[in-house]
Amino acid sequence: MKFFRLDLLTLLISLFILNSCRNNANIGLPAPSTQLNGTLIDTSTVIVNTVTDAGFLAPGVTPTDSVITSGLAKTAMGLFRDPALGTVQSDIAVGLQLPGGAAYTLPSGTIVIDSAVLALKYADGFYGDSLTSKYKVNVYQLGARPLSKTYYNTTDFSGNLGPLVGTRTFYARTHDSVKVYNIIAGYPDTLWKVVPQLRIPISTNFINSILFNASSDQLGSNTVFQNTVKGLYITMDPAGTQGAGGTFMFNMTDSLNVYYHTINGTTIDTASVALPLSQNHFSHIIRTPSPAVAAALANNSPNNVIYLQGLAGLKAKISFPYLKNLVNTIGSHIVLNRAELVVTPMPGTTIPFSAQPKLTMYRYDIAHTPVELQDASTNDGRAGGIGVFGGYYNRAKNEYHFIVTGYIEDLMNGYSVDYGTYLATIDTTNTSTVDINPTPQTAGRTIAVGTVTDKSSPYYASRIKLNLIYTKINK
Repeated sequence: MKFFRLDLLTLLISLFILNSCRNNANIGLPAPSTQLNGTLIDTSTVIVNTVTDAGFLAPGVTPTDSVITSGLAKTAMGLFRDPALGTVQSDIAVGLQLPGGAAYTLPSGTIVIDSAVLALKYADGFYGDSLTSKYKVNVYQLGARPLSKTYYNTTDFSGNLGPLVGTRTFYARTHDSVKVYNIIAGYPDTLWKVVPQLRIPISTNFINSILFNASSDQLGSNTVFQNTVKGLYITMDPAGTQGAGGTFMFNMTDSLNVYYHTINGTTIDTASVALPLSQNHFSHIIRTPSPAVAAALANNSPNNVIYLQGLAGLKAKISFPYLKNLVNTIGSHIVLNRAELVVTPMPGTTIPFSAQPKLTMYRYDIAHTPVELQDASTNDGRAGGIGVFGGYYNRAKNEYHFIVTGYIEDLMNGYSVDYGTYLATIDTTNTSTVDINPTPQTAGRTIAVGTVTDKSSPYYASRIKLNLIYTKINK
């Protein structure tokens, strides 16, 4: 029994000690043992404004910057009529190649096309209405060939299009596999299950004109073929797309698949040939902002509501104007134990369109180039790593949290100058570092509570806030 009582006592003491560690206010930097208790301040004013990001292109708006949309792992295409932020349309221009990317020899006999399908494999990142919206996509022949160069969201090929060569009406089923026939010469066709993809029927007349009835010069050189055919332009049809719509992501490692049969005397055989999409592809992204977004962009005063939009559309500029006065307010020298920025989506804005799963936070250097915060840098000993830095959306709490102790400490001490601090949407693919550059590879959005100083406001408790835990140091 003595041993039993000793074990029970040890267990109770351990539970007491572990439970006491849950109080963040007792965590601090090295200081005298009598000064380890921390004090929380959550009333430090945070000023925040909605501003355009690098990829904001709208009718009548002269872009001040742009974002690269070529050569990416995920390419955006869609039409999203966001009731809160406005309309975003993303079109894709892509080159088309000969089968195998080299000279092509026509099969013998009479060629009859059974069907032709442009296959576009979905990449992760769809954002919009996947339940009720009906989409209509159109495919045109390009009038100009995409080259092996850098293209931006501002590059517009839509004014130089050839004929409509394909169209399809569909629903957003980005995670549903599909079944297609696998054609093997000399063997029965087999139905195979393939990865989720959008399959757009293409005109057989178009295929005959560019391939089976093409000149020997066009079939003898991939360069001649590309210079002649140009490529494809893929765009949503606004009139045929019903509902709010959405933005899709494609990996563009696909092809235009042609299914045909040949007739040689009494012998009929089925076959297929694939025309690969070129690596030269990009998105043209254009927006029509809602009245609320237009008003926020025109308002230089602190915004009560901030808008963060994917495809490098909108971000938020943050400032902490009273940090240097904090020591005078407290009336003592302090050690900053922890600084945490808390961002809360505006109630009612996460349904039916969910909040962006991840945000990033970064700053400008003196040249107005994005750089990591001290707390996100792998070169700063105070950084706790990407997991500690935060930025992920917590659905249960309806909050984003960023640990910015090093950055705030340097601002308070005058070691850093605030040339601009920003919140922006970011893709969730990278899990090893903190992304800081504008990206068109995520389409989500977040509408968050901004600067609210009126304590009687129902949004005061959920305003953007900076929680500071500090310890007084007697000198």
